[in-house]
Amino acid sequence: MSPALAHRSLPRRSLLKLAGGAVTAGALLGTSGCGLLGGSQAESGGNGLVEKANLRVGALPINDLAPLHLAVRNGYFQQEGLTVEIVTAPDGSAALNSTIGGDYDITYSSYVPFFQAQAKGIADLKIVADCASATSNTTMIMTSPGSKVRLPQDLAGKKIAISGPNTITELLVKATMHAHGVDYSKVQLAPIPFINMPAALQQGQVDAAIVTEPFLTLAARNSGAVPVVDTATGPLEDLPLTGYGATAKFCQENPKTVAAFQRAMDRAVAEAQDRSKIEPLLPEFAKIDRDTAAIITLLKFNSRADATRLQRVPRLMKEFGFITADLDVASMIAAPPQA
Repeated sequence: MSPALAHRSLPRRSLLKLAGGAVTAGALLGTSGCGLLGGSQAESGGNGLVEKANLRVGALPINDLAPLHLAVRNGYFQQEGLTVEIVTAPDGSAALNSTIGGDYDITYSSYVPFFQAQAKGIADLKIVADCASATSNTTMIMTSPGSKVRLPQDLAGKKIAISGPNTITELLVKATMHAHGVDYSKVQLAPIPFINMPAALQQGQVDAAIVTEPFLTLAARNSGAVPVVDTATGPLEDLPLTGYGATAKFCQENPKTVAAFQRAMDRAVAEAQDRSKIEPLLPEFAKIDRDTAAIITLLKFNSRADATRLQRVPRLMKEFGFITADLDVASMIAAPPQA
């Protein structure tokens, strides 16, 4: 179910265009979620430290949000004068829509919808903080143990499961095949939620599937799925995947609030480099069992948005037809807090 959107900033047609054309982070990470909120947010005042003390942050129950939950748990936001409410959205597109509409102040999402919305003129957005980038063994194209697909070249002309059309998973599949000299134009891309991909492989519904953690580990453990190619290698190594964004209007009106959020996330991400600090939190918010939490490969956690790194994403999006014009990422980054 979707939360009701407050369409104060955009007409309904523009919001529906975003919802239909933008990648959802939920699709990227295989979550269907359950929306908690509807309606608009009551205005909350500042406290001398920040312009707005109470923040609603759109989120999904997934692994790469561990630093956000750690920051709440350890009181880092409170020490900056903020009270952060983490709001579970149905998917990344709904979260971004709610942020554009004014229901959320800041939202987590894949970078693809941020850049699509900006490129299409649907919204004027700022990247408040980086979140996670690709690392080896976190996002793979996998196949069933009995399949004849074993190498990237074997993917030519095959049916491959992705989380959804116009998503980061589609981008990764096409870019990975291209990097290995395989014609991606003739593959059949089948939208299937991550949670259903192991069964789709077992039943022969698809020849391969792009799977991310924790579903990667679950697919290997429960259905014997085997890797074909790691998408976080070669030209896609350390590719930025997700971040936190807000409207330009919110950032302009609340610079101290944005800076406080950034400082808290800097602290949390630094601490999250120690896996023992975040692994106990995964069963609570990511809804995975402790045994799985102990063995999954985590994405690389980041906090400061770097324009050079992030520019790789819209460059790939343009190359593979997701957007038609160049996008200047540097202009979208909210200024980091001053030391």
